[in-house]
Amino acid sequence: MAKYLTFVFIVFFSASLAFAQQQGDIKQAPVKIKPGDVGIGKMVPDFEFESLDGKSHQLSKYSYKKATVVVLTGTGCPLCLKFAPTLARLEKKYSDKNVQFLFVNPTLSEKQDKVEASVKAQGYQSPYVRDKNETIIRALGAKTTTEAFVIDRARTLVYRGAVNDQYGIGYTKDEPSNHYLEDAIDSLLAGERIEVAATTSPGCDLYFDKKIKSAAAPKVTYHNRISRIIQNNCLECHREGGPSPFSLAEYDEVKDYAGMIANVVKRGTMPPWFAEDEKDPKTKQSKLHWANDRSLSEADKRDLLAWLQNGIPEGDSADAPAPRKFADSWTIGKPDDVFEFDKAEKVIADGFMPYINVVVDPKLDEDKWVQAIEIRPGVAEVVHHVLVLVMIPDGQRERGDGIDYWAAYVPGNATRIYPKGFARRLPKGSKLVFQMHYTPNGKATEDLTKMGVVYTDKPEHEVRTAHLISEDDLLIPAGKKNVKIEALANVQEDIFVIGYLPHHHLRGTSARYELMPKDEGGKPETLLNVPQYDFNWQLFYQYAENRLISKGSKLRYTATYDNSKDNPAISKKDSSKNVYWGEQTYDEMHLGYIEYYVPGAKPGTRVRALSGSGSPNNPRLTRFQQLERYFGQLDIDNDSYISKNEILARRNSENWASNWINERDSNQDGKVDAKEFAAHLLKQRRK
Repeated sequence: MAKYLTFVFIVFFSASLAFAQQQGDIKQAPVKIKPGDVGIGKMVPDFEFESLDGKSHQLSKYSYKKATVVVLTGTGCPLCLKFAPTLARLEKKYSDKNVQFLFVNPTLSEKQDKVEASVKAQGYQSPYVRDKNETIIRALGAKTTTEAFVIDRARTLVYRGAVNDQYGIGYTKDEPSNHYLEDAIDSLLAGERIEVAATTSPGCDLYFDKKIKSAAAPKVTYHNRISRIIQNNCLECHREGGPSPFSLAEYDEVKDYAGMIANVVKRGTMPPWFAEDEKDPKTKQSKLHWANDRSLSEADKRDLLAWLQNGIPEGDSADAPAPRKFADSWTIGKPDDVFEFDKAEKVIADGFMPYINVVVDPKLDEDKWVQAIEIRPGVAEVVHHVLVLVMIPDGQRERGDGIDYWAAYVPGNATRIYPKGFARRLPKGSKLVFQMHYTPNGKATEDLTKMGVVYTDKPEHEVRTAHLISEDDLLIPAGKKNVKIEALANVQEDIFVIGYLPHHHLRGTSARYELMPKDEGGKPETLLNVPQYDFNWQLFYQYAENRLISKGSKLRYTATYDNSKDNPAISKKDSSKNVYWGEQTYDEMHLGYIEYYVPGAKPGTRVRALSGSGSPNNPRLTRFQQLERYFGQLDIDNDSYISKNEILARRNSENWASNWINERDSNQDGKVDAKEFAAHLLKQRRK
């Protein structure tokens, strides 16, 4: 009999192991998930409960607290036992910081004396609840016995997930790498945005008794639901003093723009996020592939559109969320250095402005390592986006310098803060180039953009930028749409990719990064797909977990362009011209930026992790097209003539510019047209 039981156990364990391997890894650590999919930003229903000592409590009675932290625990689940000392430490840490803890035990089969002994052993001082009617776990939608929830004073759920990642299913670490719960509490107390608002929480899965009916969801109103969606997704830009021309901070403002809100939400253009959504085939929830995913969750989108269609009820102002605070000063803390324009840039009242490159000398007499970056426009309403590039001194130059961005700004994304041990290098003697794209808004103004940085010691890993590019063979024929251009790159070192930034101009319509198969006939793996590229939003797509790309791999970057009269962003006249590589928006670019680090590479050393450009599938330029391309790059104002000032913009030498014009200006009108330009080149070739 014993042998039979042993055999049954082995078979059962082997089958369970095989099933677990089919479902995923045996080891399970917390994974970041999309906050909107799990209720972040929603108002938590009020609930009453009785603590272990027989006292009655109500969640709303804790509204005087800055935060209420509900943590699930117990004496049966092994992970609950491991986390218990951590929970006791956290309760003690925040005891004098106006934070209320609630310990909730959802496992009713545990013996009362064992529970009481655990409370005494850990020294818990806050209410400990045996959730007999599943009141609390249903109100929170709890999933496992180790989950933690952070609720602000207006009963808005601002964090849910793991306590930290020290313990998980199948592993134990000496210390945690991520302090999710502590970071969330600290950010809430400081009035700052919570960087990681939701994770999974490995533990014992909860089962809800279907005989117990959940309370009916309250009617959706502005104050109890919609205001929180607007606050979490719109106010970064749509507020007084923000980069948007109008505010959505109040009910009346949202009411005025209700029609437009419905329009942009249905079309998916707001909030601005264009990466293709990926659904988990099992849970049907969005995978949090991207740490900075700005898209609305399906639940938020559904509730917002339903509210707009149902008469936009205002509701009870007592249900309103706590006001969101926005820093008037630097959000990265006090910068160690601030680099700003020497003089203000003039922005015209209306019309189109070409890119302006502003050079700033940081006057560095040694290499600096930068862990945090923040770009602050002087007049946010007219700054469309900013790319900051680094001009490396002669003698230090390597391929890619002068084209790879070092920092970037778009409305709503002004900062980059790298984790401990990671930093960007700012080389000694280098200069910063602020590539400014201004959008006039009806009033002439002047802008003084600046960038603050926080330095750190030499890091373990240097954050670097590379690109996949088609420059010399970029041709978008006149009148053509769906023009596909590719770039290929060989990966020459193991790299961890942090994220991607596709960059095109007005004709760009889509962008895709792919990992090519090593075997012939294999299918490429899509790393990032942007099916509807929007030039108005130069977005960086940052991985939730850095992605390893192995040495010997090949990457492909593909973009499509529309140079037809159907493209509303260009004129009929512009669509009648061939378009080539160029800096201005009427030109085009094919740039697939990649931000990465090389494990084991010494910071400050040159590493060529990617090599290659273009693709055999791209069109080949004829001699006439090469001539047309070169002329267009010099014709900065796109008026079909090259002037002395345009040559000066390329090479700041009065004599050189005058000679250049005189040699080609056969009719002596002070400028060079395409025929004069071609005639001079032909003459030089004959010589």
